This record gives sequence, structure tokens and C-alpha cells, in this order.
Amino acid sequence: MGDDRRVARTLLARQGSTYAEDAGITLADRPGPLYQLLVLTTLLSTRIRAQVAVAAARELFAAGWRTAQAMEASGWQDRVDALGRGHYRRYDERTATMLGTGARLCLDRWHGDLRRMHRETGGEPAALRRRLTEFPGIGPTGADIFLREAQTVWPDVRPYADRRTLAGAKRLGLPADPHGLAGLVAAPDFGRLASALVRVALGEESAGEVTRTAAR
Repeated sequence: MGDDRRVARTLLARQGSTYAEDAGITLADRPGPLYQLLVLTTLLSTRIRAQVAVAAARELFAAGWRTAQAMEASGWQDRVDALGRGHYRRYDERTATMLGTGARLCLDRWHGDLRRMHRETGGEPAALRRRLTEFPGIGPTGADIFLREAQTVWPDVRPYADRRTLAGAKRLGLPADPHGLAGLVAAPDFGRLASALVRVALGEESAGEVTRTAAR
């Protein structure tokens, strides 16, 4: 266990930010940041590099579309152009449509406030996953992305470890189950650990380098 904790600490020191933080989202249990996470999730759900999705999210937010109201009011071509500035060109038109439709759904169903979704489901992860997959472009993998990041502000979802998180844990020789991983870090740090493990699974971080550094 001591060695596992050392590996986890080393990984957090090297890859301590979540994807939401990389996208400029100051995640909090408030309507704006939670909607921004939904946007980032939509972008990450396509077959495109995570860094490109993060850059595209930054462009959308820089344009002022940080709430469901603002996104729904934006023009389709303006969304396409913002995605293009983030080099999100392969799926730009389709994604621009999904962002507009998703914003409308968020407003109609949850009044632009995903805390309502959280309350309605009682914070139960399986129920939250079902609700999230109702948004266009978000399937089971996308729902996992959202909950993996949202657990930093929704403690009742924690510890949430999706298949990519567990794949990264296996590469590092760490426990391949959520509760085993949760025992390696303080509870508030688990969301950061989950994101860092995804980076290992995706090859953004070297498992070998992490373990070698931890052993020094």
C-alpha cells in the first residue's frame, strides 16, 4: 500500500490538473461551471485528441458561451468558427448543432441548472449516467467523463472510476477498483487522480516514467 500511495502521489505531482481545469473551468456546484463541464464533455466524446477538445472548449468559453442561455442564443456559424479556432475541424458542424440542441435541452429540462438533475437523481451515479446520455453527442463514455470530473464537487458520486481510469491504474500496477484507488489519496484529490490515470491510459503520461520516479 505504501508503494501504491507513492506512485499515486508521484502521478498527481506530474499530472495534477483535471481536464476541466485545463479547459479553464473553475469547477463548482453552480450552474455555469457545471454547464461548462457538459460542453467539455460533449467535445471530449468524439474521436478527437483530448488536447484539441480542451482547446475548442476554451474558444467557446472565450466567446462568452459559458451558460446554457448564452450557448443557445449563439449563432450556429459562430459556434462552428469558434470550434475551428480550436482546431476542432473534423466534427465542427455536427458538434455546433449538438451544442445548440443540448443547450436547449438543458434549459427546457433543467432550467439551465444541472444541480436540478443531481437533486432529482439523488446523486446516484447510474441514474445520473442515464440522464446525461439524453444530451446529444453524450453516450456512456461521455457520461463517464462528466461524472469523473464532477465528483470533485459532487462528493456523493465519489469514488467514480470509469474504464479508462481503471485501465490507467492497471498500467501502473495500482488497484483496479474504485475503492482501492480511493484509499491512496485524500478524498478531495480523487477526481484529480482519476483524470491523471486517464492520461496514463491514453498515453499522455508514461506509466514507466511515473513508476521509475516514484521508486527513487
